[in-house]
Amino acid sequence: MKIKLLAIGKTDDKNLQTLIETYQNRLKHYINFELEIIPDLKNVKKIRESQQKEKEGELILKKITSTDALILLDEKGKEFSSIDFSKYLQKKMNSGIKQLVVVIGGPYGFSEAVYKKSVDKISLSKMTFSHQMIRLFVVEQIYRAFTILKNEPYHHE
Repeated sequence: MKIKLLAIGKTDDKNLQTLIETYQNRLKHYINFELEIIPDLKNVKKIRESQQKEKEGELILKKITSTDALILLDEKGKEFSSIDFSKYLQKKMNSGIKQLVVVIGGPYGFSEAVYKKSVDKISLSKMTFSHQMIRLFVVEQIYRAFTILKNEPYHHE
């Protein structure tokens, strides 16, 4: 299985980008992982929130195939402990999915078309974080999940 993380907009903070790259490199030892950035929309101040979600949704849907399992990071999604998340990933790998696509949407969430295409929604917290920070948290949690699955000493209970 391959895991792709799709995110809207680039990471401006160099410190965050360095940390994201650190965990991306660590993940290479466990799974084929890719972070793909969808460029920010231009002139968003001139369009309504709903239009922005629709346009971002179209860009997201262009990046996935019919065989991908689409997982949305959504405030109303299921919350996991790190151990439960590792078990969740193991089940996905065991199910024969070729590619798991985890999506961080834009500031207003996802369009209805994206929600309909998704197989799951996950929430990292009830708190709100910047979209740039969430990238780091997701990549670190995926890495943590694999160290748990391999019984490596990164995660402590």
